[in-house]
Amino acid sequence: MSFLVNIFFAIILTLGFGYFAINVKKLVRNINMGRDVNRSDNSSARWNNMLMVALGQSKMVKRPVAGFMHILIYVGFVIINLELLEIIIDGLFGTHRVFAFLGGFYSFLIGSFEILAVLVLVAVVVFWARRNVLKLGRFANPDLNGKPRKDANYILYFEIVLMSLFLLMNAADFWLQQAGVEHYIQAGSFPISHFISPVFNGLNEGTVVMLERTFWWMHIVGILIFLNYLYYSKHLHILLAFPNTYYADLNAKGKIDNLESVTKEVQLMMDPNADPFAAPAPGADEAPAKFGASDVMDLNWVQLLNAYTCTECGRCTSSCPANQTGKKLSPRKIMMDTRDRLEEVGRNLDANKGVFVPDNKSLLNDYITQEELWACTSCNACVEECPVNISPLSIIMDMRRYLVMEQSAAPQSLNAMMTNIENNGAPWQYNQMDRLNWKSE
Repeated sequence: MSFLVNIFFAIILTLGFGYFAINVKKLVRNINMGRDVNRSDNSSARWNNMLMVALGQSKMVKRPVAGFMHILIYVGFVIINLELLEIIIDGLFGTHRVFAFLGGFYSFLIGSFEILAVLVLVAVVVFWARRNVLKLGRFANPDLNGKPRKDANYILYFEIVLMSLFLLMNAADFWLQQAGVEHYIQAGSFPISHFISPVFNGLNEGTVVMLERTFWWMHIVGILIFLNYLYYSKHLHILLAFPNTYYADLNAKGKIDNLESVTKEVQLMMDPNADPFAAPAPGADEAPAKFGASDVMDLNWVQLLNAYTCTECGRCTSSCPANQTGKKLSPRKIMMDTRDRLEEVGRNLDANKGVFVPDNKSLLNDYITQEELWACTSCNACVEECPVNISPLSIIMDMRRYLVMEQSAAPQSLNAMMTNIENNGAPWQYNQMDRLNWKSE
């Protein structure tokens, strides 16, 4: 019977990790739909960026209360799940607390896990209250209506259930250890579940064994469900924050990239000796088929990685001056819309055996409106505030570039400015002969 249980556990484990691997493959495919961009430079700065921002949570603590609570959940959840290795070995080979041979260190680990589990529960309850009772502004924003708001709560409920199952599993195990039941060896330290175990008093040993096994199975299956839910959730950032911070743009935040093909065209116009009909030099980049971006395939792969990494925390939107003054722009929505469109394109590929069938939709207009794009002041507040170095501004600028260079669809005030620059050499409407008169005043 025990052998059959081990086989069943192996099947459940294979299905859980197998489905996760399928989704990871799909995720990589979707990100790779983006244009190529080189982010292999300055590896030391990139590693430092990842260690400080993703692992060290350095930008989270700029808001101390939320930052501290997030670190508790992050550290607690990750460390507690180190026990997953022991659970997998026990499940596959029918052992029980296989690492008990570590002795005092094992007791220290289990005791630490229990204390962290309680701290995680406290932090999760605080986060739940901030979202659903206090209803902080950035969590009450309309761009979270529907699935995003539910998703955030689902994750909190998941964590409450998983931590509770962990403590109940340990409490039943401790009770069975104290009762001297065969197979339940004396191992571990239980500073929290020690106080929970009396709830099993009055039950017979067989019933408590059944409860312990139930909690154990629910805990491991819950972890596998949580793992596979990540792909469909904003909590994919648990995994993607690390590559996202590594591949983040290291340039100064005020620096906006220029299109090389346009730069070369300007240089050609300014060089009186240049031959406009000369063939391009070997290896020179050709002009892009499209200037800017109107759909997700026009963005680069780092921008698509950004979209999947978005935590939907709303720090970007709460710091956006355009949003604060009532404009339609929400940087968080820009990232959520990009991810939603990318997922839609991915489903199109899945349905058509890897070939994208035009669906008469695009990121521009169908998801993100021109009003949103032109409301942006390009101040970089959203980029500065993001705890995982996402850049909504880069997507906004690429889509603006498309509107201006491909559709001549800039606002009237911007068109007037560009006309003045073309005709007068300055943004203002006056004679070119007068453009330097201000220097004498």
